[in-house]
Amino acid sequence: MAAVKASRQLFGQLPSGEDVVAIELARPGGIAVRLISYGAAIQSVRAPDRQGRLDEISYGHATLQAYLDAPQFAGATVGRVANRIAGARFELDGRVFPLAANEGGNALHGGACGFDKANWRIGDLGEDRVTFCHTSPDGDQGFPGRLEVAATYRLDGNDRLSVEYRATTDAPTLVNLSNHAYWNLAGAQGGRSAMGHWLTIAGDQYLPVGPDLIPTGELRPVAGTAFDFRQPRRIGERVRCAGEPQLCIGQGYDHNWVLGPAGAVAAGPCARLFDPLSGRRMTIDTDQPGLQFYSGNFFNGTVAGHGDVLARMGDFVALEPQGFPDAANQTHFPSIRLDPGQTYRKVIGWTFDLSEDRCP
Repeated sequence: MAAVKASRQLFGQLPSGEDVVAIELARPGGIAVRLISYGAAIQSVRAPDRQGRLDEISYGHATLQAYLDAPQFAGATVGRVANRIAGARFELDGRVFPLAANEGGNALHGGACGFDKANWRIGDLGEDRVTFCHTSPDGDQGFPGRLEVAATYRLDGNDRLSVEYRATTDAPTLVNLSNHAYWNLAGAQGGRSAMGHWLTIAGDQYLPVGPDLIPTGELRPVAGTAFDFRQPRRIGERVRCAGEPQLCIGQGYDHNWVLGPAGAVAAGPCARLFDPLSGRRMTIDTDQPGLQFYSGNFFNGTVAGHGDVLARMGDFVALEPQGFPDAANQTHFPSIRLDPGQTYRKVIGWTFDLSEDRCP
């Protein structure tokens, strides 16, 4: 099997004059991944179908300007705290920390200038990996403590792309990092939505949400509901089920699944996405306690991705391993606190392969 090779090039320049760097990790005959320093993001993933044809399977943009003009977290590292924090505030050790609200009155994915909008440094570049580094100062978007963060992406010879997140702090703070890649295994430019994909999620419970998409605090069994993906189900089969109030709230799926008992999960596979026509299959593994599944509900055909193709509702889906949303305010959720002397470490892996099956 051919070895993975890394290459480096200029992706663009920010208005400040800073260079944004692109790193490509590729294996001849396998997948090719392009990562950019802006947002420590997955900019492109090209994978072969059953006929060996390489297609783009992620949502991203060909130019830096497009990321600046229409920020949608595409492929980015999101933090300090991924997902939503109710009321854009939390209490830590008796002190209340107001945050930058950027979704109504709530904080989403770290705030208005979260990690997705930072130009990360290249810390290390090897044949099969790259490490992006970022320093988040004390008070950044309202979060306490100076945070040193690293994201190491690696592509191995088995077509497994992984990212390992590490972080340390000089004061008690909150950390919950994830990657916000959007996927369409049929091909981003092929004219087929992701609603025909089959999805499996290894979770017996999920977190119902209120009108503002903040979890209510309940851990609800998936059994007998449209949220039961323990066996493969076609995404589009139930995404518009009017009899499920939770789907009406978010205009589809935008919920967190609980991986293991109350989120006490050991590292392992947590989800699988499969496109029966192309044969492409993606298996996600993680040591995170939750998985946010978002069915692309708010793509509205106004912003183009790869190939200048307009993305519409359901064209792409996101599967984001992470801590529970609003864990900052719901103490019975797994803690996302990080103290000085500790190292935050979480891993997400995406393994790409092919299946001859026409159904899972």
